[in-house]
Amino acid sequence: MKPVEIYTSPLCGFCHAAKRLLNEKGVDFSEVDVLKHAERKSEMIQRANGGRTVPQIFIGDVHVGGCDDLYALERAGKLDDLLAA
Repeated sequence: MKPVEIYTSPLCGFCHAAKRLLNEKGVDFSEVDVLKHAERKSEMIQRANGGRTVPQIFIGDVHVGGCDDLYALERAGKLDDLLAA
């Protein structure tokens, strides 16, 4: 399985929803809290091609986008393929 990284904020409902989907699928992921680690927010923005909102989700080298994008991949049946090694 490809590594999954998600930039989040503890106050973000969309972040919680994205993490819930990943947890339901049994996906291990690393989380970067941009409130706790403010210095990493500029890294997130650069990696996300200017995306400033959380969550920002990466699977391997692929920038998935946010929560809605993650759920759209799941509904389209493409998330499992993207996660596969």
